[in-house]
Amino acid sequence: MPQQDKQNPNPERVAFLRHLPLQVKETITGEEAHQFMFEEEIPESLFEKIKDYIEEENK
Repeated sequence: MPQQDKQNPNPERVAFLRHLPLQVKETITGEEAHQFMFEEEIPESLFEKIKDYIEEENK
């Protein structure tokens, strides 16, 4: 049953990815995007690409 929880992506994370600048989105792999949208933990490779935007959101 826990698998059912992971069938739908986190809407906030999907929106975050959609609002990134195009040059950043182009560097994100499908695997990184999937892990970000469906998992709790951000892959380290993806974190390096989006960390500046995460900090801006928290200000």
